[in-house]
Amino acid sequence: MPRQLQPLHLSVSAREQIERWVNAQGTPQHVALRSRIVLAAADGQSDSLIARTWETNRKTVTLWRARFAERGVASLWEVAPGRGRKPTYAPDKIKIMLDATLQSTPPGMTHWSCRTLAKAQGVSKSTVSNIWRSHNLKPHRVKRFTLSRDVRFLEKLTDVVGLYVNPPQHALVLCVDEKSQIQALDRTQPGLPMKKGRCGTMTHDDKRNGTTTLFAALDILEGRVVGQCFKRHRHQEFLKFLRRLDREFPGKTPLHLVLDKYGTHNTPEAQAWLKRHPRFAPHFMPTSSSWLNLVERWFGELTQKAVRRGAFQSVPDLVQSIEAFLVAWNTDPKPFVWTATVAAIQEKLARCRQTLEQIQPGSTQPRKRKKKVSS
Repeated sequence: MPRQLQPLHLSVSAREQIERWVNAQGTPQHVALRSRIVLAAADGQSDSLIARTWETNRKTVTLWRARFAERGVASLWEVAPGRGRKPTYAPDKIKIMLDATLQSTPPGMTHWSCRTLAKAQGVSKSTVSNIWRSHNLKPHRVKRFTLSRDVRFLEKLTDVVGLYVNPPQHALVLCVDEKSQIQALDRTQPGLPMKKGRCGTMTHDDKRNGTTTLFAALDILEGRVVGQCFKRHRHQEFLKFLRRLDREFPGKTPLHLVLDKYGTHNTPEAQAWLKRHPRFAPHFMPTSSSWLNLVERWFGELTQKAVRRGAFQSVPDLVQSIEAFLVAWNTDPKPFVWTATVAAIQEKLARCRQTLEQIQPGSTQPRKRKKKVSS
């Protein structure tokens, strides 16, 4: 007669943990199989029955029954050493190359390339490429940022994010800004159209035919954009655009404007106009925080889809293209949904400030305003 095996002993917490692994969608298949074997063994099933149920070898069931009894729950995630090709370079060598990438630069250069680091470390460029890819390192790339030094940063951040996350009832929230110096660039030679197996082409040099400034307001609920191009960028044009918004949104519905502290918005004339029109409620963002204005996200759509790859022989051609994009966008507007909370933004900025303070103490402190000395 076959030898009767004793059921595995599982504590309540261990069983609950293993069952969560079995039911979890992201659990690796080999871990899920081991977990099912252990649960079945704990229920008193024989090795042969478990093997038939889960379509595996009986030796595998015997192995994991014994391994779990010896090492516990943690053994289910252990990775057995493979029998394939062993790594060419030891972990110490890989660490040296990673430290060189992160903590040094080649002589006379700002960053490493695959070839320069491979030559310095005596390895192949494909080895460096594989190590960088496995550790998600991209020395050739850089991201730009600016930390606000506004002394009222938290107050203004909370105000603007509150408008996005919980907009006031019976009112409209408009993100207002201007995109200045949009260049009407024409190519020096005609490009080739796209065809199968080849992308479209354009010359690397261009001819400048003037600039325009776009004033735009984004309705955060509907995604509709009101825009108007002007030749200049002064408070006079800003007031014209405010009057345009007054006509576009008639009635007495309050309009909450999300603005930056650009000089055009802070002139005495602009402040006087806003006082005469109390339904316009300005909400100023912190300094150096253009990422907080959702209309900047729409400016990115405009640049990518209507301006960057265009060829404009004159400023009116550029203005016509911008207006056509506005019409097409408002035909089927798509609002941008703000999801970041004030706490999440503060946490991220705190980590950034801590890192910058370690590199350069005092670089993130608020700037003190200079007092004017009367003569």
